[in-house]
Amino acid sequence: MIEHRAFFGDGEKTFAFPNRELIAELEHKTGQPIGALFRRFQSHDFSFSDLTEVIRLGLIGGGASPADADRLVSVYSIGRPLTESFLVALGIITALFLGTEEDNDEKRSIFDLDPADDDFGFPQDEKREAAATGDLAAAIRAAYEDDAE
Repeated sequence: MIEHRAFFGDGEKTFAFPNRELIAELEHKTGQPIGALFRRFQSHDFSFSDLTEVIRLGLIGGGASPADADRLVSVYSIGRPLTESFLVALGIITALFLGTEEDNDEKRSIFDLDPADDDFGFPQDEKREAAATGDLAAAIRAAYEDDAE
């Protein structure tokens, strides 16, 4: 299970979407397919509800009770600078799409992959940056061009 850990509210929290039902609930609550929701975050065209639902459902998937998740979002998202919630939500949805450093390190040790082959020569930090800026296609093309040389 891919988990994202981040400081939210009163301490470090675990966020996850461990099953299909939780992703379907996120799509239902936001009215967006998961891919469209990810693109909305990339283009900064998200709604406040997008932010709070990603965080709330991510907390539930990470082990918080629904009541605790709702309380945390109510206390620490509403009335706070939107950038705080955006950065947490962006980290959660990016981990859902691209995995985390810990997840990728675990896969390497399981399959004994050569670290030089880090995702076909495309390091995770560059993938995350490309996803955050919405320029993943350009970054992938650049990685393939590097391999061709």
